[in-house]
Amino acid sequence: MAFLYTTLGPLTKADLGPILPHEHVFVDLRTPDQPGYAQADASDVIALMAPQIEAIKALGITALVECTTGGVGRRADIDLAVSKATNFPIVVPTGNYREPWIPEWVRDASELQLRDWMLAELNEEIEDTGFRAGWIKLSAGDDGITALEARILRAAAAAGRATNAVIGSHTIKGRVVLDQLDIIEASGYIARRFISIHTQEEPDFNLHKAVAARGAWIEYDQIGRAEDEGVITMILRALDAGLERQLLLSHDLGWYDPAQTGGGVPRPYTALSQRILPALRQRGVDEQTITQLTEINPFEAFAR
Repeated sequence: MAFLYTTLGPLTKADLGPILPHEHVFVDLRTPDQPGYAQADASDVIALMAPQIEAIKALGITALVECTTGGVGRRADIDLAVSKATNFPIVVPTGNYREPWIPEWVRDASELQLRDWMLAELNEEIEDTGFRAGWIKLSAGDDGITALEARILRAAAAAGRATNAVIGSHTIKGRVVLDQLDIIEASGYIARRFISIHTQEEPDFNLHKAVAARGAWIEYDQIGRAEDEGVITMILRALDAGLERQLLLSHDLGWYDPAQTGGGVPRPYTALSQRILPALRQRGVDEQTITQLTEINPFEAFAR
């Protein structure tokens, strides 16, 4: 049986309904060498972000995937505190972001050391939180994957192969995604356990289809950030192309930012439920497809 590994423990498909596959509770986009990087009191984060969680709970959302990884302020302990305060499961990654958001220890680590670190977080626990990482989050440079990013990706592929964990990557250009898939397959893992995060940023829809043809997930995560009609048009185009079983939908919103006074002003995770899904229904998308997009696909992508 497959489980979604969350802050509240492993959950089965029967335990869950709609899942948001790309959001943030806590992010620090300063580089890890900056003073105050990723520092915050859990109580302050709870005060700011718990209302955002409660809002989606009221809409029927049953879990959220935290996409903040190493290098951009991952705080698994804070994710856990928010999760417990709201009784809401959050899926937290292992892995690390792209250059220059790479801590010195990751830069100096061998591929084997990086693999073993990811495996420990996937199989045992993240730091001292008592819960396992649910997936692997990486990134690649906009103009191509660097040697260091490729080392991290190969380590992720080895860890994924041992655990069936999905690898998601913030990668803007479709041709770079295809290069990443080549590396994953050359490392002995499979493209269908890869998520092309921010697929919508690639203007050539043929590359969306090419990534999906390799077996990977594509993700449109601009909901609530981009104009609704454009989002709806993009989703309908993907559905018309037969990609409904490989498409993930989310907002890429939130979050508490320790670089901002008071953590900044969070942006809600509600547009998918409140605006986009009703609009898709009005355009003739049936409930079976809605369930596929919001429940089945996210669980199948992240469960292992």
